[in-house]
Amino acid sequence: MPEQPVDLALAHYEKNAAIYLDELKRLVRIPSVSFPGFPAGEVQRSATAVSELLRRRGFEKVEILEVEGAHPYVYGERLEDPAAPTVLLYAHHDVQPAGEPEAWRSPPFEPTERDGRLYGRGAADDKAGILTHAAAVDAWVRGAKHLPLNVKIVVEGEEEIGSEHLAAFLQKYRARLDADAMILTDTGNVDTGVPSITVALRGLVMVDVEVRALEQSVHSGMWGGPVPDPALALCRMLATLVDADGRIAIPGLYDKVRPLTRAQADAIQALPIGEEDFRRQARLRPGVQLLGGRHPLEVNWWQPSLAVNAIQASSRKDARNIINDVAWARVGVRLVADMDPADVRERLVAALQGAVPWGLELKLHTEMAGAPWMTDLDHPAFAASFRALEKGYGRPALAIGCGGSIGFVEPFARALGGAPAILIGVEDPYSNPHSENESLHLGDFQRGIRSAIHLYAELGAALRKG
Repeated sequence: MPEQPVDLALAHYEKNAAIYLDELKRLVRIPSVSFPGFPAGEVQRSATAVSELLRRRGFEKVEILEVEGAHPYVYGERLEDPAAPTVLLYAHHDVQPAGEPEAWRSPPFEPTERDGRLYGRGAADDKAGILTHAAAVDAWVRGAKHLPLNVKIVVEGEEEIGSEHLAAFLQKYRARLDADAMILTDTGNVDTGVPSITVALRGLVMVDVEVRALEQSVHSGMWGGPVPDPALALCRMLATLVDADGRIAIPGLYDKVRPLTRAQADAIQALPIGEEDFRRQARLRPGVQLLGGRHPLEVNWWQPSLAVNAIQASSRKDARNIINDVAWARVGVRLVADMDPADVRERLVAALQGAVPWGLELKLHTEMAGAPWMTDLDHPAFAASFRALEKGYGRPALAIGCGGSIGFVEPFARALGGAPAILIGVEDPYSNPHSENESLHLGDFQRGIRSAIHLYAELGAALRKG
């Protein structure tokens, strides 16, 4: 019996798996940090490297797309059959800053294999996503000699800073992006080796808050007592934002939170992850309690949360016996379905304004406001996706939520007029994205690519017109 095309594609992948891993390492070596204050030229160099990778791996038309003021996007396509369905693939090539260098066990931009994982900034989030797409396309093109569907790909250069120029990008390039489905590889699995499809993302509102008491810092002995301390003022303000159980205490914030459905509650109870597993995955210290009073993943996926992402008054390095002139913090609120970012921002700002003690000066700046996203599973693309992941991982896939945010998804799904968005990825709870010692489980990287190869075949059949 002749080999099926999907078997030929899989065989090609197995023979070339080491080459694809090396391609990933080449991308990880580029410090493509998109944050202000980091070299923009490195993000440009990353875009160039991604475009060259896509050309090598079977994409016929590859361009670097520019939007004024934005880090570069990379676009590619391979359109073989007008009668076949088209999928739009997504990943991003920018990364978070490395963080504290001394906390890394190996250099953040020198990919290092250790204990079955690849360590390096961007190894999991999201340069592995780029290689998942590129390897799957290459395996079909060179192994089976044709794709079972048409592919387009967008690799973004500023996802880590909130996709702030996405509206301008869509306005300029929307005509190129028509597709029957989107596949976004920027999420992860609920545990190592457990294939997962993300069906909900939380939104995010971020506000910078600064309180000032003095023109400059002063001696804490000579002036301490009558002069209010901005650091203490800021701590008092932040403490008003949550109650004793860690629940957000901003009035009206929970008014639009959608109650958990029976299906969602059943899915939570069926998860192979319990409280002790979650504590281990989060690396929680002994004795530290979990908040929320219910399954931690229910709280993480289906409830809003508030975090102080950064706080500063002087620094540990420059600590002196002073009253600081100013204190600053960044506060982030994660939103769930039906919550409006503008409403949440207004409520957060009002709460902070109302909590300023001792007449200190207050400055507020909104850094980000992104909406939550959720999908249902009625479209045949999802049944095809569950089949593909089960074939790639060797066990049934789960539908999960995600506590994080991807600014690209909600506006892009809306712009494409309801095309289903399939969110998959190869991160796991031990990947440490955004933190030191980010890593990729190499077994899941391989299983993720095999799943993508199967997914193209499944979607090619499920979405075929006529």
